[in-house]
Amino acid sequence: MSAGATESLVSSLGSLDVPCERTTPDEFADTLPTHVTDPAVGVSLNSLSVSLDGTGVNVDPTAAALRAATTGVTPVEFAIADYGSVVIPSTPDGCELVSLFVDRHVAVVDEADILPDMEAAFDRFGSQLRETEASGVIATGPSATADMGSLVRGAHGPRDIHVLVVEETDG
Repeated sequence: MSAGATESLVSSLGSLDVPCERTTPDEFADTLPTHVTDPAVGVSLNSLSVSLDGTGVNVDPTAAALRAATTGVTPVEFAIADYGSVVIPSTPDGCELVSLFVDRHVAVVDEADILPDMEAAFDRFGSQLRETEASGVIATGPSATADMGSLVRGAHGPRDIHVLVVEETDG
């Protein structure tokens, strides 16, 4: 994706008070720990050029480990730059659960999967839904509600979101 879409995502996330850091595949193992609070659970990042191997993130958590986790690390299907949204797939290994049942969600997105706007997202997600009957969550910023008065973060999911963009590297 273009550098413009990445810059737009970083800006949109900033307006939502969501930290966003760019990293390379080689720097990922050093970057991730600055965004993780233990105990951490995660979902394999097989679709990306990075791995959770050796990071201390439990990628095969039990239900008890998921309940006890503070941080969840997941890949995202794609990001929507102008909204600062990430699309979290519903997968057999629990990507959606790991992203929702923790206080902090660390979303990892490949720079090539940053879409400029909602129109591009509908085009991509719509075709996926039609072809695979998949589902997912479009998340924009931390969970929040003002149903009972003042704004409360973390009412329906994580109260803290961090996004790591894995930048493309030249050969």
